[in-house]
Amino acid sequence: MMSEREYLKWCSLIILVVQNASTILLLRYVRTVPGDLFFSTTAIVCQEIFKMTASVFLLYLESFSFAELKNTIHQQIINNRMDSIKTGIPALLFTIQTNLVYLAISNLDAAVFQVTFQIKILTTAIFMVLLLNKNLRFLQWMALVFLCAGVSIIQIQNVKSSNNQGNTQANAIFGLFCVVMACALSGLAGVYFEKILKNSKVSIWVRNIQLGLFGTLFALMTAYLSDFDKIQDKGFFFGYSSLVWLNIVIQSSGGLLVAVVIKYADNILKGYATSISIIVSCIASVYLFNTVINFVFVIGTFLVVASVVMYSYTPPQSSIPLTMTKQSINQNIDNINKQKLYFEKNNLPE
Repeated sequence: MMSEREYLKWCSLIILVVQNASTILLLRYVRTVPGDLFFSTTAIVCQEIFKMTASVFLLYLESFSFAELKNTIHQQIINNRMDSIKTGIPALLFTIQTNLVYLAISNLDAAVFQVTFQIKILTTAIFMVLLLNKNLRFLQWMALVFLCAGVSIIQIQNVKSSNNQGNTQANAIFGLFCVVMACALSGLAGVYFEKILKNSKVSIWVRNIQLGLFGTLFALMTAYLSDFDKIQDKGFFFGYSSLVWLNIVIQSSGGLLVAVVIKYADNILKGYATSISIIVSCIASVYLFNTVINFVFVIGTFLVVASVVMYSYTPPQSSIPLTMTKQSINQNIDNINKQKLYFEKNNLPE
């Protein structure tokens, strides 16, 4: 019989696979479907508001008390303003990153984007070494080599196929530029946010509320700086449909879902879930967007999937049972006592 924790672990992993795959596919669809195109900048505002609201709800679930929730928000967010301001930097980076993701998915095929976006593993690793002084294992360095090789193969193929299909090479290169910049900002923001979490005892949900507050502010500024005339003319929610709202909800739930997976599963299984979602996205793209999957693309995707699994893998640590440890200690004590008795009996110096 599966325990409750096991059940939650596998459920969260299955949901993560579905969320990762559907996010890219749905985002690509709503950005290319014929008809009125919504403003991506306003969608990002909605995403930040949704994430902040969800974080407030999850914080409430920790105590099931509105009084406790109000007190926590007042003490750790309103009163502790300087600590809250720390999250402004990653919030700004995440906002820019999300805008770049929208630009990238508008210029790249869903499968190509999904595979290329795994560059964030490389950028995160680099910033972890630089900012957190983390030492990577040899297998992780090899995984990063595989990742770079796989993404390079796919991007070379993507530029060639863009020319063959009559698309401009500039679109493919611009899409690649946006993905790389988004990955760099994602890595920096993620590691910086992790550093903030490690150096304080503030709940992760409180931090997410702080991120949401600043993220909403920066997203609103971006929306009105970039699309003020269009928003004023057509309205904030111009072009919104049920699929656009579904896309906003799915995208917003990504970070929260990863936190749940890490809590109930582990980083290794999260890596497997990411790998499976890449394969699912590639297969689905063939049917949804007529993506051509050739041998070169398969090789590149295989290298990227292998790199995700390798990077997430943690070798089992050999451990000595506690009973054996106690036996060894007792045996050593007996040997020392015997030696002392021998020296005392024979009047020898110890």
